Amino acid sequence: MRFNLLGPLEAYSGDAPVALGGFNHRAIAAFLLLHANEVVPTSKLMHALWGYETPATSRKMVQNAVSGLRKIIDRHSGPDGPVTLSTCPPGYRLTVDTARLDLGRFRLLVDTGRAELAAGERESGLAQLRSALALWRGPVLADLTETGVSWPELSALEGARLSVFEDCAQESLDQGRHHEILGELEEMAAAQPAGERLCGLLMRALYRCGRQHDALAAYQRTRGALLDDFGLDPGRELRELELAILNHDPSLLPEAAPCLSRTIPAPRSVARCSRLATAGPRGRRPRSTAHGHR
Repeated sequence: MRFNLLGPLEAYSGDAPVALGGFNHRAIAAFLLLHANEVVPTSKLMHALWGYETPATSRKMVQNAVSGLRKIIDRHSGPDGPVTLSTCPPGYRLTVDTARLDLGRFRLLVDTGRAELAAGERESGLAQLRSALALWRGPVLADLTETGVSWPELSALEGARLSVFEDCAQESLDQGRHHEILGELEEMAAAQPAGERLCGLLMRALYRCGRQHDALAAYQRTRGALLDDFGLDPGRELRELELAILNHDPSLLPEAAPCLSRTIPAPRSVARCSRLATAGPRGRRPRSTAHGHR
């Protein structure tokens, strides 16, 4: 089986979607997949479903949901490799190859991309980060969050997604691709108005696209969001960036491509060039003084 968490919860056997059941089944499956290959205590599953005010029958309801999930997994786990849901005191463990989990592939691509960027493999590293972001189909476990699920793990994953996007945008700016990344930066900044690093990236992209006024307006939006939400002013780095934009600091522009010099080889007919140098007015060859020619 294969599972997708980076968007609505999905399960597949081969290319066929697999129905995981009702809310309890899906929520428990999702929580176990967030902690794939780890033992998750039953009490933690109970709190994940009902908070700390669990109903008296909550433990039994978890047991019933796990039993139903186990039957579904046993029935469909063949084509894509083994998946097992086992009882491991004090709870349960869902064992799955992380390559069969979009979250596992996301983390692998991110680690690979960042390592390649650190090693100077800029094009390949950026492509890996782009591939990681392409796995997202919307907010993580969007179908469950619509019902009120708000696990800390979900916020952490959304933060990881934002961090990867910021790394991707930074590398794009470093490569002089400000026009390519601008639209995505504007969209992401609108969704995260208090993000200081994101705002700084957007301001740089706007400035490099000749939109100084919009870059300064982006700063003011983030400043207002920080004041409204946290009672804070932007950090020193963002304030210094605003001042640099006001002053048209040359350091804000992308680095110029290095000028490469090349040696032009001398023409083959050097003798002809030397003869032309001895030509008379208007390029005429001087009359020869030799005799005896025809």
